Amino acid sequence: MSKNLKIFLGASYLLILFSFLYFIFTAIEINRLNDFTYYKEIQSNLDAFISANLITNLIYFFLFAIIWVALLGFGSPILIISGLLFGQFLGTLISVISISVGAVVLYSIGNFFFRDLVKLILKNRFENYIKLFQKNEFFYFFIYRFIGGLGVPFGLQNLIPILFGMKKINYFFSSLLGFIPGFFIINTIGAGLNSYLEQAEEFSTIDLILTKEIYLPILMFSILMILSFFIKKKFFNNAN
Repeated sequence: MSKNLKIFLGASYLLILFSFLYFIFTAIEINRLNDFTYYKEIQSNLDAFISANLITNLIYFFLFAIIWVALLGFGSPILIISGLLFGQFLGTLISVISISVGAVVLYSIGNFFFRDLVKLILKNRFENYIKLFQKNEFFYFFIYRFIGGLGVPFGLQNLIPILFGMKKINYFFSSLLGFIPGFFIINTIGAGLNSYLEQAEEFSTIDLILTKEIYLPILMFSILMILSFFIKKKFFNNAN
């Protein structure tokens, strides 16, 4: 493939990225973001829409999540949305699979179009980690996903394997398995928010925090963070 064609395709990808983000954010009614009834309306409409045809909407969400992640979208909003729409278990299943696929797509795009740029920006910062990943890319990338990517923004997390040429099959399954604990917790929070929006008449921060469906997953998330700290210390600190 010629250099000019690569530049054209890369530029097209960036244009699609910004167009997609513009479409998403212009769909939000900014002037109603401080109106609790706005969120209740959205929750009610979404529940009715999802219930009308669950399978079709799962497919729509699956495709949307893949595109979102492939276009460098943040992971957390997708997880909250999947919990809101599909509940903690089905939401976790669909988000884990779709985000893993989207991450592989982004990795493939980045490896083809932006490999030199990624290496230029990230290689020095992660040089010691690269040596670690090369010892056992599946195991260490699984741990890397499990502990939340060492604090690296989600989009960049998905591109770091470019630095050591990770096999796509290892990339996908280590991501899939490593995502499960954290994704389940965030989906549970999303499902809890859905229940709160459905039941509450007005917004109260205290009532929200004291809702069982909210404080339990937050507690689980805190435990996961503590566990991740010790795992990071054991496997990654020596790489520095």
